[in-house]
Amino acid sequence: MNQPDNKTPFLSVQNLTVEYTAAGDVIHAVNDVSFSLSRGQSLGLVGETGAGKTTIAKAILRILPDPPAKVRQGKTLLDGVDLMSLSAKEMRSIRGKRISMIFQDPMTALNPVFTVGEQISEVIELHELGISKADAYQKACDMLLMVGIPAERYHEYPHQFSGGMKQRVVIAMALACSPDLLLADEPTTALDVTIQAQVLEMIKSLRDQHHTSLILITHDLGVVAEVCDSVAVVYAGQIIEMGTKEEIFDHPIHPYTIGLFNSLPSLTVDKERLDSIIGLPPDPRALPAGCHFHPRCKFATPECSLAPVELNEVRPGHFCRCRMPWKENGNA
Repeated sequence: MNQPDNKTPFLSVQNLTVEYTAAGDVIHAVNDVSFSLSRGQSLGLVGETGAGKTTIAKAILRILPDPPAKVRQGKTLLDGVDLMSLSAKEMRSIRGKRISMIFQDPMTALNPVFTVGEQISEVIELHELGISKADAYQKACDMLLMVGIPAERYHEYPHQFSGGMKQRVVIAMALACSPDLLLADEPTTALDVTIQAQVLEMIKSLRDQHHTSLILITHDLGVVAEVCDSVAVVYAGQIIEMGTKEEIFDHPIHPYTIGLFNSLPSLTVDKERLDSIIGLPPDPRALPAGCHFHPRCKFATPECSLAPVELNEVRPGHFCRCRMPWKENGNA
């Protein structure tokens, strides 16, 4: 499979395949995913719910529950070191310090029996060896202030916070040790517009000041446009289109990507009803043969269902998994 030419990627995900087993069924969650990320670069993973975006992030961090999840093949190289080959102890030293994750559901990310401040301080003390409790306390207070929470709330418990404020605490925990790689799974979920803008600005500031790499998982193409350098569109566990933000937004090629953009409201075009992509995502227990998108694609031909489709470079730096001539969809 052709891949972007990146001689020294900070993160390289190679042929990642993840399956879940449930009630005797095999769920093909991630199917031969490959991409690379330079230091300081930000990548947006975009796609429908259930496409496999969160599974990709959890596989990188090695926090998939086993069972039912199983990484069938693939490597995740961080600065040339295969994270899949590290021991559990070695991975614990990397999580939180070199790689952090902002989880989508703050309810399950916070421990209800410890104060929010204690949980942030614990991360700092664990990864900044030799730091005093007083300094860890002060830094935790600073992190709370950075996400818009008064430092006095350090001693309060998660149940005393709203859903949006819990999310901000989770973000503070993830950013506490200035990680090299930040995995952000819907980081602005449940936040109002003002706090959402503040959080996105904070993530961009971290990236710029500390040269942090970012993988942003989101359904919001507006957030991708605001934060990301490049975009990977995920469908049925595969990357079906990938390129720079400008290429994907200005020149989408894959019919699914085009459908995503056509389903968005426009400030310049007046429509009574937004366009939608026909059909539903495929059952991951029985993915369609050939191109996984062909049952929903208005451009599909009989050939599309015959054999798997490779991710190929159709323009410099622009990759697409589609066997039909790009000219036919009017976006060449």
